[in-house]
Formats: sequence, structure tokens, C-alpha cells
Amino acid sequence: MSNVIEQERYTCAIGALQSVVAIPKAVPILHSGPGCGDMIAGFFERSTGYAGGPTSPCTNFSEKEVVFGGIDRLREIVTNTYKVLDTDLQVILTGCTAGIVGDDVDSLADEFREEGKPIVSVETAGFKCSNYEAHSLVVNAIVDQYVNVYKNENESRSEQATVNLFASLPYQDPFWKGNLAEYKRLLEGLGLKVHILFGPLSGGVKEWQHIPRANFNILVSPWYGLPIVEHLKVKYKQPYTWFPYIPIGANASEEFLQQVLDFALEQGAGVDKEKAEDFIKKESEAYYEEIDNLATFLLEFRYGLPNHVHIFHDAGYVSGLSRFLLHEVGIVPKEQYITDNTPKKFQEQIRERITAISEKRQIPVSFEPDAGLAQENLRNLKHTGRGLIIGSGWEKELAKEKDYDFLSAALPSPYRLVMTTNYAGFSGGLRVIEDIYHNVLATYR
Repeated sequence: MSNVIEQERYTCAIGALQSVVAIPKAVPILHSGPGCGDMIAGFFERSTGYAGGPTSPCTNFSEKEVVFGGIDRLREIVTNTYKVLDTDLQVILTGCTAGIVGDDVDSLADEFREEGKPIVSVETAGFKCSNYEAHSLVVNAIVDQYVNVYKNENESRSEQATVNLFASLPYQDPFWKGNLAEYKRLLEGLGLKVHILFGPLSGGVKEWQHIPRANFNILVSPWYGLPIVEHLKVKYKQPYTWFPYIPIGANASEEFLQQVLDFALEQGAGVDKEKAEDFIKKESEAYYEEIDNLATFLLEFRYGLPNHVHIFHDAGYVSGLSRFLLHEVGIVPKEQYITDNTPKKFQEQIRERITAISEKRQIPVSFEPDAGLAQENLRNLKHTGRGLIIGSGWEKELAKEKDYDFLSAALPSPYRLVMTTNYAGFSGGLRVIEDIYHNVLATYR
């Protein structure tokens, strides 16, 4: 039996360099072989940012460094990076070779911190974990080695209506920028001040320095990111509320916002309950006005639209999209494939959550990091009616083979350019509907 995974939908731990790239004016420094940055850039595409992927400063670990160690080389790269790049934060990420050799990167980072340089070191050897898990390693390292430096200026839980949001993984989620912007807009509509920490709408490293000030944290994720809010709960005594899938459309968005509002009131956030609930109501009314406008279209094309869907994505999107498509679009989820290598300890509760979407229909769920095997499983299945596949660019040919409609919504995705599109929230649900039916209508001649 082969141990090779076909069509992997995530990267090794050093792929978390994208989490650094997503912080304005933060620079990842790779203490690794020369191919690591290229590999990450090739997977994520159009994700270089300020200094990411193949442009990231790198020690280009070679045989010489394997024999003699690479600390001196790393010291030189860090020093020169400060000279050449206008950076607010540097984050050293170690690759496999550095992890095996055992270079004391932490002590080197201490040297620069003693000089007042903002620098963080993280062990991200490829064999350690996936980039989904390494995202938490990077965030927690920044909190411990950078944010904590400013703790005396940022009293823990000193701003009642401020929250830290941990949601979409930068670049791993193709819609991360749009999703974070929409979460920020919706949470501000409740009367909260929101640290989104990543992307152009964040406040950069200054916002990171203010993390301790937040009254509580919000996690939107099926499992990844949980170590971050658990760590902050211990470090700054910040409680958290956890919404375990991506809220897409009206039902989930209302549930998400109501959950956050209730928690905010419990934590004494000082928000106006009546105004917040009025905001949720207005957002929902605007959503359903657009749905009402679909009625004629849906009636006219009801026999030519997809009636079932298969999704190849991470657990957050499979849960969120399945729920949304069944209850708000009328497309029935059939076999679903979770491809993010979900740790076993989370699988049963995710499976139960997806099963609970419908009392009348069975929704089979597979946790399959080998997407090639997942595709082969679907290839051998037959369902009546017009089908839809939502997945990565790799599913395009499978959809063509089965004469299904196809929507590109996961990495890798060479057939679609995503800039600031969001799938989260009320507007995200409308965008999903637009994207699905746009592709369906494009098949008519």
C-alpha cells in the first residue's frame, strides 16, 4: 500500500509563512533549504505579499550548514533584512534541515530582541505538522515573543467592547480577505471594536500589540485556531466564544451574531442589545429581499438546476456550505469530502454536526487528506439529477467527466482569481448563489 498522498490540499508546517505575509509589513525569514519558499508560492499562487514565497529572505540551507550549523548564516540574513526592508516585524521559520540539525534559533532571536528589534522565532519543520496547525504555532509565538513585550502598555481586558477575531487562515482560505472584512463589518454592527489582525483592513503590528486589551476572543473554525484562544485564555484571562463552522447565508449568520451578542452581554461588553438585534434584523431583511427576487428565476429553471452537491474542502467549508445549500438554496448535500487532515480527536464532533444538518437525509462524510482517493470514491457513485461539485481546480476534470456543474472554491485553484470576495456572512451566501448559478447558466447555449 502506497504512503503517497495524491492531490494534497494543504502544505507542511512552513506554509504558515503565509500567516506572517498576511500581517502588514511583517516579513518571514526562512531558515531552510532554497526550495521551501518556491514550494509554498507554487501552492498558494498570487500570494507573495510584502515579502513572501520566493521573495522571502532565506538562509538557503546547504550541505555546509548541515555539517557546521547555520546560525551564523541566519544572523547575517536577519541583519541584512533589517537594512534592506522596511519591516515592522520579522518572523524566523525553520525548515526540516534546520529542525534536524538543531540550530538554536531561539537564542539568536533573543540576541536581536535585546537590541530592541521586533523579531520572533517559530519551529515549523515540515515534518512537525501541517500549515493548518502551524498557523496556531506562529500566532502563539508572536503573542509570547512580541505582543507580550508591550503588555504593560496594554492592560488585559481593559477595553470592554473590543474583541480579537480568529477565523479564516490567510491564503489557505481563498476568501480570507473578504471573509475577515465581512466579519469585521458584521461585528462592528453589533457595537464591537474588532481586531482582525490579518490583511489590509487590520491595524498591522500595532493592532497585535493591543491583543491583551480585548474583553474576549471569537473563534470561527471547526478545529484549527483552537490552540490560539486556549493560549490567550491562560495568558490574558480572556474567555472565548467558539462558532464551529463558517457562517454562510442568513440562518448561520443570524446564529453566529446572536451567539456573539449573547456572549458579549455576559462579559459586560456594554453593547446596546436592542440596536444590535435591530442590525441583525436589517441584515437579514436585506438578504431575503434578494432571495425573493430569485423566485421567478428558480421557478423558470427549476428542472435545469443542480439538485445535489459534493464538496471537497476543509471542515469549516464543508459544514458551512452543506448547511447553507440544503436549507437556503435547495441543493441536497450527498457525499462530502473533508480534505484538511482533521485531527482524529475532532472528527466525530464534526461528523455529528454535519449529520445534524438534516433529520430526513443522510449526509455521508469522509475525512480524506488523499483527495485522489476521494475523487475515486465519487467517480464510482451515481445519483439521479444534475450534480454540482464544489472544490479545488483538481475537481474540474472530474466534474466534466461526470457531466456535473463545477465551482472552484478551494486551493489549489488555477481557474479562478479571488481578490476580496467573501463567502462568509449574509452577503457571502448571496455570492455563493451567484457563483453557482452563473456557472449553471453559462452551460446553456
